[in-house]
Amino acid sequence: MKHTDRITLACTINGISFEGGVAPGMPLSELLREQGLLSVKQGCCVGECGACTVLVDDVAIDSCLYLAAWAAGKHIRTLEGEACGEKISPIQHAYATSGAVQCGFCTPGLIMATTAMLAKPHNSPLTILEIRRGLAGNLCRCTGYQMIVDTVQRCEQEK
Repeated sequence: MKHTDRITLACTINGISFEGGVAPGMPLSELLREQGLLSVKQGCCVGECGACTVLVDDVAIDSCLYLAAWAAGKHIRTLEGEACGEKISPIQHAYATSGAVQCGFCTPGLIMATTAMLAKPHNSPLTILEIRRGLAGNLCRCTGYQMIVDTVQRCEQEK
């Protein structure tokens, strides 16, 4: 295969059908940013920071490590897909109003990880340790994490 060869990808991004050519080694994060979805941050590009976290079939993944070609037939959601028109999601609202957001670089990835974590069925409220483990792949240099954990707990209570 030549370096310039492209493969056809068909998937759904934020509820909209996508079909286009992608390079075989293109990370999903790059494709999403090319589509104007700038909430997908390109931080470390090696799966360490979580700034590029998106949902693929409702599972939180680091889109810098996930090849776009693997998304064939999948449903991808970014932070832009969480809003309903001009109205942000309850999780986005909780992050915005709780003080859990400072510089904002990590926030989209944290919100997507929180969305995936809270969507999983569980019988009792998540413990602080479970929340910390659920967000472990998302680094934040500004907040110290406690306000983020508090926000996740608040979201779960309001669910």
